[in-house]
Amino acid sequence: MKRSRLFALIVGLLILDQVTKTWAVSALKDGDVIELVGSLQFNLGYNSGIAFSQAQDLGVVVGIVGLVAVGLLIRAMWRAPHALGATGFALIVAGAAGNLSDRIFRGDGWLHGRVVDFIDLQWWPIFNVADSAISVGAVVLIYSLVRDYRAENQKNVTDES
Repeated sequence: MKRSRLFALIVGLLILDQVTKTWAVSALKDGDVIELVGSLQFNLGYNSGIAFSQAQDLGVVVGIVGLVAVGLLIRAMWRAPHALGATGFALIVAGAAGNLSDRIFRGDGWLHGRVVDFIDLQWWPIFNVADSAISVGAVVLIYSLVRDYRAENQKNVTDES
């Protein structure tokens, strides 16, 4: 996949993530909950830790690790041998950058911000668009790796015959 398309995907998801978080902070700031369908609702929450609210109040450490991780993920994305794997990396980069942006810009100091979460299924921790991009990207990347592994094994079997 061309770098320009990967960059456009990252920027588009980053914008979508920040726009939806800004809306959530504004629309849900007084403890309002918007019920949608079934157990799905919008309910504002903040996370100073990592996934599933682990490592609370370690924002600076999490932020620094996040910055390094984004750099490494971008490097891996550029080196991905196939478009599918590169797309998986791009989704993860977009999500990580979205949550990292909250840590940088939504706090009282550099890397002291909390991640805005607002999508609430009521049976799963509250999450956001960035979290979704990370999860989907991980699934895409794993699928890409499994597909490549199977293709390589098939090639080896054919070569041995």
